[in-house]
Amino acid sequence: MAEALGNVYSEAAQPGALPAGDTELMPPDGPDESIEGGMEDFLGPHPEYDEEEEERKYYRRKRLGVVKNVVAASVAGMITYSIYMGLLQMQLILHYDETYREVKYGSLGLEDIDNKMLMGINVTPIISLLYTPVLIRFLGTKWMMFLASGIYALFVSSNYWERYYTLVPSAVAIGIVIVPLWASLGNYITRMAQQYYEFVNYKEEHVQEQKKTPKGASHRYVIIFQSVFYILFHLSLVFAEFPMVLFLNEYLDEHNNVKNCGAESHGMSMGLNKTVLKSLPPSLSLIKVESTLMGAAFLSMIIFLALCGAAYRPAEEIDLRSIGWGNIFQLPFKHLRDYRLRLLCPFFIYSGFETLFAVTGLILSYGVCSMGMKNLWRLVVVYGLSASLFSALSLSLLRLPRPVLLLGGGAVHMAVLVGLMCWSPSSNSLTVQLLLLALIVVWGLGSALNKTGLSTLLGMLYEDKERLDFVYTIYHWWQAVAIFIVYLWSGLPMRAKIGILLTTLVTAGMCYWLMEQRLAKKVPYRLPRIPRPKHKVKGYRYLEEDDSDESGSENSVQEEEEGASEDETIGERVSLDSNSPVRAGCGVKGQRRRRMREEDAYEQAGSPQAVGDPRLEAPLLALDSFCQALEELIHLSGLQQYLRARRLSCGPWQDL
Repeated sequence: MAEALGNVYSEAAQPGALPAGDTELMPPDGPDESIEGGMEDFLGPHPEYDEEEEERKYYRRKRLGVVKNVVAASVAGMITYSIYMGLLQMQLILHYDETYREVKYGSLGLEDIDNKMLMGINVTPIISLLYTPVLIRFLGTKWMMFLASGIYALFVSSNYWERYYTLVPSAVAIGIVIVPLWASLGNYITRMAQQYYEFVNYKEEHVQEQKKTPKGASHRYVIIFQSVFYILFHLSLVFAEFPMVLFLNEYLDEHNNVKNCGAESHGMSMGLNKTVLKSLPPSLSLIKVESTLMGAAFLSMIIFLALCGAAYRPAEEIDLRSIGWGNIFQLPFKHLRDYRLRLLCPFFIYSGFETLFAVTGLILSYGVCSMGMKNLWRLVVVYGLSASLFSALSLSLLRLPRPVLLLGGGAVHMAVLVGLMCWSPSSNSLTVQLLLLALIVVWGLGSALNKTGLSTLLGMLYEDKERLDFVYTIYHWWQAVAIFIVYLWSGLPMRAKIGILLTTLVTAGMCYWLMEQRLAKKVPYRLPRIPRPKHKVKGYRYLEEDDSDESGSENSVQEEEEGASEDETIGERVSLDSNSPVRAGCGVKGQRRRRMREEDAYEQAGSPQAVGDPRLEAPLLALDSFCQALEELIHLSGLQQYLRARRLSCGPWQDL
């Protein structure tokens, strides 16, 4: 029995012996190097992992995201303006009909409401230069586009209950957001082109260090993205006619009693029948159409919100919001000191003229006047398709010189305007219809070259600007001023309107040619810079090196100058309150030291080393107690008063 027990203990004491079933826990028989090699294989990179390939895939996804942003913004803008123009056209036709007004609304005065509504849309953008930079500063580019699309949805909803207090305020709201929306869209498309260049050339040193790109580096992508935007956006004229084609066109009358059309006409529709409807459309059908448009308006809002990515990094948006309101307000006016923008202003004005003349002049006074209201949708669809198709011609800037686009579009419009001044269509024959359609196609060609050319030119001229919102604000503000002038001249004879257009076009062409000549001679221009932001939090820093709020020598000198001026004012105030020079000097120096002590304490409290570290609490408390005891000792000994008196009488430390 004892021998058996001894055998059991002896087996248990043998080295390396394990119980049955636990053999998998035995360590390997090899040396320690094999264990270390296995750990390195386990913790090291995967043998099949290719860092360059993963980086290439990452930036490819980034590039696809930029393309998605451009297409989404273009489609959302196209849907927004399709809804706006389609609903406004249908509303004006219905309210123009005398029978519809009397039967539906009696003595409500819809015609007067329409005049005030058009006034709100055309007059309100005149003051947009004052508030557009503030809105962009407060909301940012993406959220400005989203808010503007929401205002257009509000305009659609106001048509469910057509009254003065619903239609006119919504029209004024649309006038308020027209310029901010277009400024944000232009800046967004240009910014996407700059990001696409960065994602294509991500291996370049200036991209990795987030420095300025070489001059002309992103021009290729600016041209392509602006072309894509206007190709899609001009289709809004086509989709805007869907309510006419699918609903209202069957209720329109084909007869037309207008005698003077074209160059002999006055106003837009002088002599047109007061009754343009042969029967009244049902109210339930109107509600269905408006509900469909409302759903499309919500769709454009969702596209702006969900599919459009941010135009700037969060740090850049914080930089813009940290700039004072006064500096933001002044930036558009400061940009006008640049001779390039000043010389482009006539072209901005002509761009607004030709946009509204295409509708109120060419399509209404020439087309509808001779072909009838029932053919209105054909004229607008042809104009939209031609403008969308010929917007692709702006891609020729990839090979041709820059002036070709704008001057070519101006030459096309000049030829059409000269022909329109001499022609008055008198009959609704097939020849007249074909000639009108051909003129509209050619006008769409000039409009496409004008719009894409101006937006592309601004993106190329100001590629080194941190923010292009303010440049596009000036462009679209001048457009809004021109549209307001066209609204005012609606009662002028047609030849007078064409004469004003020709004069503006010639002036714009000459100014643009002068600008190109100055640039060729390398005449310097003034390029205002966005002020450096002033963050209230002292210890705030970004992770990147070239951020605008990084502390440096310029900031320290500026703070010292501000502190010196503040010391002078404080010294004057203290000397008035007290007759003693000793007390005055003590007040100035004491307040300066107190301010410096507060700032040091604030920075120390914000530093990561001093917050939440229990090891530093005891030494800091001991040091603070020692400093307080030393200060009390100096005060009791009278040394402080002696040194101050000697400094004021004999100069600082002269006898020591």
